[in-house]
Amino acid sequence: MFKLSIVVPVLNEQANIEPLYHAVTEVMGALADQYTFELLFTDNHSSDQTLDKIKALAANDQRVRAIRFSRNVGFQRSILVGYLSATGDAVLQLDCDLQDPPELIPDFLRYWEQGYRVVYGVRVKRGSEAWWLTMARKTFYRLVNLLSEDPIPLDAGDFRLVDRRVIEELRQIDDLQPYLRGMIATLGFRQLAVEYERRDRNQGESKFSFSDLLSLALDGILSQSVLPLRFSSYGGLCLSAAAFLLGIWYLLSRFFFGHQWPAGWATLVFLNLFSLGMNAFMFGIVGEYLGRIYKQVKHRPLAIIEEEVNPPQRGEFSTNISRHPTYGTAQRDAERASPTKAA
Repeated sequence: MFKLSIVVPVLNEQANIEPLYHAVTEVMGALADQYTFELLFTDNHSSDQTLDKIKALAANDQRVRAIRFSRNVGFQRSILVGYLSATGDAVLQLDCDLQDPPELIPDFLRYWEQGYRVVYGVRVKRGSEAWWLTMARKTFYRLVNLLSEDPIPLDAGDFRLVDRRVIEELRQIDDLQPYLRGMIATLGFRQLAVEYERRDRNQGESKFSFSDLLSLALDGILSQSVLPLRFSSYGGLCLSAAAFLLGIWYLLSRFFFGHQWPAGWATLVFLNLFSLGMNAFMFGIVGEYLGRIYKQVKHRPLAIIEEEVNPPQRGEFSTNISRHPTYGTAQRDAERASPTKAA
């Protein structure tokens, strides 16, 4: 029997704790012959009765767990800490406001059983959200995907199920400003999108302000790409090329067409453009090195080997290549084929 961890980040969600608990237990109750589960709340230092509500549930149900932070560490960090603290064979992130339907959990698990390491929801409709905010989100997703070095799922939020193997790979990455949608996409593995319509909030208000959305957008762009650092290089090359072409045009106009300019004018324009271009290009070179340092300090594995034929014995391979999962495909497939319970 497999165990599912359901991670729920919360901030001042006292009105939604019990409705979420009842919705999750109802869905998981129908899967009791296949799955056990834990409900893990990550509390971003709520100032209302959120933690008290969780404690009351935990007193009567040992499957309920909670982690309370000493301060508000942010939405993405709270999800990542939940991932790394979960004990299940698979981990699913679910918002407390029930905008993402728990009824999709059986579908996510079914696809996971088919071998997909990541199953994520794609929002085809966002309830009654303002049209301009929906368009801003769509534009952001496409901008991040354009700038990213790896394909990023479009219109996908954090409603996803990930395999234990993915969790262990995330554990190796050292990033104080994580952007999980990009991080998980970068890891590769078999991933599947499930379309759904996002609901409106039944109770409470969103704690995600417009400034939080802008901050998340900035994290998404900067964490997935070093292209902004290269703008100086590209701009410098363009200015240098413009200065070079201007110089050729000046000489041709002066000697072949007899054009006259004030003394020193063309020289000053040429030198200004060329010096600006060279300065920008030099800053771009510095940016290239900074981009490489930025990638290095994240401590991502050199490569992730998903499957291997005739692997060497343990101890005979380099540790900077992620080879053997904590909970691997072969073990999971063997347990699914076995009629007995997994250890």
